[in-house]
Amino acid sequence: MDLFVVGDVHGCYHTFLELLQHWRPKKERLIQLGDLMDRGNFAPECVALAMELSEKYPEQAVFLKGNHEAGMLDFYSPDDIPTSWPEWGGSLTIDQYDAQPDLLAPHLAWIKQRPLFWENDHVFASHAGISDTLDPFDEESSDSVLWYRGPLRNIGKLQVIGHTPILDYAPTIDKESNSLNIDTGAVYGHLLTGARISAAGKLRKLISVPTHREDSLRIRQEK
Repeated sequence: MDLFVVGDVHGCYHTFLELLQHWRPKKERLIQLGDLMDRGNFAPECVALAMELSEKYPEQAVFLKGNHEAGMLDFYSPDDIPTSWPEWGGSLTIDQYDAQPDLLAPHLAWIKQRPLFWENDHVFASHAGISDTLDPFDEESSDSVLWYRGPLRNIGKLQVIGHTPILDYAPTIDKESNSLNIDTGAVYGHLLTGARISAAGKLRKLISVPTHREDSLRIRQEK
């Protein structure tokens, strides 16, 4: 099955809905690279939509963990884990769940189950990518697939990532590492991008939609 990979959503619910109109569930597996919440105006709605799609399309819809999911889990953990998550995007998400408290527990349970990556023989999808580190799946490491920012390792597969917004908000292909970054800064008022990729790792099409005004606090303040 071919792939439709979506970058960082960050609470941009209406933008996410529009991009999903390009997904073909009968032909493509949906892979979302994490960071459904924070900074945008509709974190609970984005998580609820992802849960709905996961239930409706259990084999075709994959939602990965990003560093913002990890931060949210730490903040609400009963183990009192130290975290600065509210300072780097979580404060707005906290307010949104405070307004809909019944959603918090089931959403946290679902978020906790998110995998760190998805792969086949030709494609490796994760939030931040595999670097030259001993354990890229150590969630506490700044070099992990949740947190890394920098050149990626060429692992012999196409790596598809988000996490680090691209400077000119256009998807970037790095031939040396054989990687594709599709974080096009949706929550900053730019674009949400999906990549149509064959099961054999060939990029077929990039689809970007402009951020809806109601999704981003920044856009609403500027207009």
